[in-house]
Amino acid sequence: MVSYFQHPSAIVDEGAQIGEGSRVWHFAHVCGGARIGESVSLGQNVFVGNKVVIGDHCKIQNNVSVYDNVTLEQGVFCGPSMVFTNVYNPRSLIERKDEYRDTLVKRGATLGANCTIVCGVIIGEYAFIGAGAVVNKDVRPYSLVVGVPARQIGWMSEFGEQLPLPVEGDGEAICAHTGARYVLANGWLSREEIV
Repeated sequence: MVSYFQHPSAIVDEGAQIGEGSRVWHFAHVCGGARIGESVSLGQNVFVGNKVVIGDHCKIQNNVSVYDNVTLEQGVFCGPSMVFTNVYNPRSLIERKDEYRDTLVKRGATLGANCTIVCGVIIGEYAFIGAGAVVNKDVRPYSLVVGVPARQIGWMSEFGEQLPLPVEGDGEAICAHTGARYVLANGWLSREEIV
């Protein structure tokens, strides 16, 4: 018995693993080797490759292709028409399937509409990639990055609000929505547990 919703126009190949409560919407295609967690939403015209892992509670908006060698941890948001790649220097006439580069998007990160993630990078926890950005290097946790190529312009809370902190240096900030305390030290931001 299927424990997820599949729109009649969607194709889910035999062998695909899809968790309970997930939703596969119009014209989506999930390949047989894909592993998809619980309560995941795959929007209209989403493609999920064979060598893909998608964690629980991810939201993949319309027109996103998640190609082989991409891993999304829990709670990742992929905005409409954003792009993943898996070959760094593709040529139509040269076979490079053995040169796929791994891309890892860590827990809670947001990938804005129409951004491009060049293969081989790690997007840190709760990072926020602005709409239309082109990411070609690793992104630190909680970073706000924008532009082409993407550059860091600030820091984001887990709630999704910009924190009043400098890009470099040290400092502290409190999230106005949750009261969580964030500490910036040596170029890395961390959230302190609320006790």
